[in-house]
Amino acid sequence: MFALVKFTSRKFQLQGFILAVITLALGIGCDRGASNALVELDQARGLAAELRVQFTKSADASNRSVMADTDEASIGFANDARQSTQTVESDVAALTPLLQSLGFPDELRIVEQFKNHFAEYRELDGRILALAVENTNLKAQRLSFGPARIAADGFRDALGTIVPGVAAKNRCHVEGLAANAVLAVREVQVLQAPHIAEADDATMTRMEKEMADLETKARDAFHELSGLAAPEASASVSAAQAALDQFASASRELVALSRKNTNVRSLDLSLRVKPPLTAACDDALRTLEDALAKEGNKATR
Repeated sequence: MFALVKFTSRKFQLQGFILAVITLALGIGCDRGASNALVELDQARGLAAELRVQFTKSADASNRSVMADTDEASIGFANDARQSTQTVESDVAALTPLLQSLGFPDELRIVEQFKNHFAEYRELDGRILALAVENTNLKAQRLSFGPARIAADGFRDALGTIVPGVAAKNRCHVEGLAANAVLAVREVQVLQAPHIAEADDATMTRMEKEMADLETKARDAFHELSGLAAPEASASVSAAQAALDQFASASRELVALSRKNTNVRSLDLSLRVKPPLTAACDDALRTLEDALAKEGNKATR
């Protein structure tokens, strides 16, 4: 009888030990699962924060590219914008499986919303950056302030050396021709700046017609003047002709660059079309950060 009682007691002790081991194992497994979930949640929060930082950097670099006043700066900022955009895409790709593992359907929906907005943003920003780095309006402006101005001044100076050698009876008439020719060139110069800034094609066409008429006026006056110049002024006549041709060539190149309007168009897209897309992307990322900040209990279940 005593042996039976002793055997029964040992049996209960063994069963209790086995139960304790199983309970401990289950507890360790739960702790490990909860720990892993918390690590994943922390990673998700970090990626969401990084996403917003990189998106902001991309948008800022793009705006700087549009506003840059040199080709080098514009290209550099455009490269920065593209690099940050690539980082955004990488962060989204890393974040999605984490949210799936955590079982966060609401956050996954927010990420999908961001991806949709970002796809539109990325397409638009690509167009903006392609326009910005061309800098055609900026190059046209440099032509106007540089080669075109130098050629115009050279034409004026060359004509100034022709007039004194003209016969006295023709001098007043030649002075008037020289003044008319120089004035016509200066009026073309005056039209260059508004043409560079203009966005409307019809308005630019009207300006170009006026510029062409003024060039014809300058050439007609110069042609008549050169016929009255003294033989010894042939070098000055040739210099004036070369300067006028250089000015006309620079002006045509300027108009062609201005017509592309890449700076005007990129600025318009940045100020008018881009802000709503930027705001939609940022709102989605802010909502995602807020949602992940409130998570915690789900990750430990």
